[in-house]
Amino acid sequence: MNTLLGNLKEYWGYDSFLPLQQEAMQAIVEGRDSVVVLPTGGGKSVCFQAPALAVDGLVVVVSPLISLMKDQVDALVDCGVEAACINSATSGEERWRIGEAVRAGSLKLLYVAPERLVTDSFLAFLKPIRLAYFVIDEAHCISMWGHDFRPEYRQLSTLKEVFPDIHVHSYTATATEHVRNDIASQLGLDNPRVLVGSFDRPNLIYRFQRRTNGEAQITAVLDRYRGESGIIYCIRRKDVDELSARLRAKGYRALPYHAGMDEVSRKENQERFIQEEVDIIVATVAFGMGIDKSNVRYVVHAGMPKSLEHYLQESGRAGRDGLEAECRLLYAANDYNTWRYILAKEKEDEDARAISLAKLNQLYNVCTGVTCRHKAIVTYFSQDYDKPSCGACDVCLGALDVVDNALNVGQKILSCVLRLEERFGAAYTAAVLSGSTEQRVMDYGHNRLNTWGILAEESKRTIHDWTEQLVEQGFLGKYGDYNVLRVTGKGRELLRGAVVPKLLKPASPKKERARARAGAGVARGTWEGVDEGLFEELRRVRREEARKRHQPPFMVFSDAALRDMARKRPTTEEVFLNVTGVGKKKCRTYGPTFCASIREYCADHALETNIGGFTENGDLLGLTGPQPRISKARQLAFELFSQECALADVAAQVRKKKSTTVLQYLVEYIQRTGLTQPHPWVSDSVFQRVAEAVGTVGMQRPKTIHEFLDGEIAYEDIRICVACLRNR
Repeated sequence: MNTLLGNLKEYWGYDSFLPLQQEAMQAIVEGRDSVVVLPTGGGKSVCFQAPALAVDGLVVVVSPLISLMKDQVDALVDCGVEAACINSATSGEERWRIGEAVRAGSLKLLYVAPERLVTDSFLAFLKPIRLAYFVIDEAHCISMWGHDFRPEYRQLSTLKEVFPDIHVHSYTATATEHVRNDIASQLGLDNPRVLVGSFDRPNLIYRFQRRTNGEAQITAVLDRYRGESGIIYCIRRKDVDELSARLRAKGYRALPYHAGMDEVSRKENQERFIQEEVDIIVATVAFGMGIDKSNVRYVVHAGMPKSLEHYLQESGRAGRDGLEAECRLLYAANDYNTWRYILAKEKEDEDARAISLAKLNQLYNVCTGVTCRHKAIVTYFSQDYDKPSCGACDVCLGALDVVDNALNVGQKILSCVLRLEERFGAAYTAAVLSGSTEQRVMDYGHNRLNTWGILAEESKRTIHDWTEQLVEQGFLGKYGDYNVLRVTGKGRELLRGAVVPKLLKPASPKKERARARAGAGVARGTWEGVDEGLFEELRRVRREEARKRHQPPFMVFSDAALRDMARKRPTTEEVFLNVTGVGKKKCRTYGPTFCASIREYCADHALETNIGGFTENGDLLGLTGPQPRISKARQLAFELFSQECALADVAAQVRKKKSTTVLQYLVEYIQRTGLTQPHPWVSDSVFQRVAEAVGTVGMQRPKTIHEFLDGEIAYEDIRICVACLRNR
């Protein structure tokens, strides 16, 4: 374990194991088969990559997609680990070179596709090679009960027959107990160690909304993450093409991706997204499995996916760096019907179709339910969730209001279902309850029912939502091809007043924003101590370095590493090595460039450097250091501020300085002088509004305050106010 921990630090830049990583590595070094289930972002790959450096022999990794292999191999090589992959895109010359490296024993990890691995020629090639162990990545693909069954994975059962003495380790992010057992059985694993991590991703903020105005709901998310990477999933290719075109017309940097596109265009769009040439990919579920991009800040589902496993896999592409990310799911009743139609065509086997429909029903129940989203996902995978509140979903953040008179509302809805003789669906029932005068209601004579219009004060959409919630809680059932509503036995108890439902209605947009910001502590903590301006500068440096080396920016450093740099501000190799995610090779490769950029930025902005780092003698540096020399421009600006000169006047007198630099000078002046009032630069009324916002959302990110105040207060004023509030 000490050797493995040393490798983890030297090659990957991490000081400790994540949950279950140590146990997974222990199974490998002890030579015991294993089934490992860790959530996306839980460090699965390192579990089998790090031990490869501590044992003799070649590690063969089965991976389903070329892009997934390439990303993992490139990342390993960038960390200083000898790795390669063989796939259909590998040239004959490259295959020969890899073969020679394998025979010479210089290669540690070799990635291959399942169908290639089990060919007679490839098995014959491996026979004389000293093998350490096999790894089956995305192992859920072997199970018909998994969410992405691939028949070619079933052939991997031959590995134990051909190499009976070589251990096999399987890894996946999403597998129920049924799927885990199936993986072990199909691979013929010998008494495997089964390790299952928590399916909870606390850094993800889940929001499930009924789709009302899909495009507006989507752009509301995009506007909060301008310049950040995100994925939008659609059910159909047609929806992908139309939505991506409309977003581009509105000025968003978005591209489409689906299996109906030609391979060249699809690959080009994926590459532009990875290289951060565009911010948004609009895609079907064909996109994503092969994407190892760590800095996706949001995933939006424009329609409901077909299972909770699929949702966990797709939403899990956000926040892989462990930082906060938003997952927005927009659903509608017709999504359910669309998937039923697709599954009827896709699944010829009756049992497979029944399994898929059951999974679809479970996800729809979660969408329309009133349970904490994190809890609903975790309990689906048979794990306990004991937290009273996740603090990171629409239910727990209070983005939905509880109906005070839920019993009365529930009784009215169920009574209407009975008056309609249990012959109609939720949409029509909502129309009657709202007092609709549409033609079909009049033709049926349902406007003469005593339940017609008894919920007229509510919108038809809200009534429909309540009806779906009553279905999810078991008070109503849906039957037949047209989802006709019927009152259940539990529903009759409700009519008698013996049980009370829990009904929610959407909060007002302003209240939702306020509650979401108030509860989003998950987001604020990761910005603690981070200089946001330096973080943006480091993102620019990362893009330049990636372009020089023809690599994706996230492969140079993750956002988590950049935030840690902007927090510790290293200017020496010793301190740079103390940054999360910086190993020795990356320190040698990128350290001089990043340290120089940090040194220059901190000098320009009078910021301390090497915070929490180490001196050459190994002594821990304190949180304070020597103040940088005050430049003549800064001295002049401070003098003018003491005379209460306006920012524009100071900018005019301090020549060749941008307005942003002068603003930074004012913030420093406030910090140094201990001012607690922003007068004359900001009015008392604006200061009061910012102070109230800070009391709710904190002061770490001006962007969060700006959004909380609906964009009505300028960033410049927010920064000045926050500087004064810090002095308080």
